[in-house]
Amino acid sequence: MCCLFTTLVLFGPRLGILVWWLIQPARWNLAFETFIWPFLGFLFLPWTTLMYVIVFTGGVNGFDWVWLGLGLLADIASYSGGAYGNRNRIPGYGNAP
Repeated sequence: MCCLFTTLVLFGPRLGILVWWLIQPARWNLAFETFIWPFLGFLFLPWTTLMYVIVFTGGVNGFDWVWLGLGLLADIASYSGGAYGNRNRIPGYGNAP
């Protein structure tokens, strides 16, 4: 079950980006002027990239920054959650005196 959850967290937003880009490429072209930013977002910050496309319809202002912050926190949590879960596998790390 843990492996399934990890797979969904890592590949879920990337799959969402790919499917949404194939269904609505005009919305992605509106949010990003070049191909490089969504590609880098796809590789490194997929939750933040998805959130940016969701909130960009009228520009990013006001409460939209909170949503972008939550997307960034989701990206950070997806990368750091595995390290915290496996802290006991590193000798001397999980057994602090």
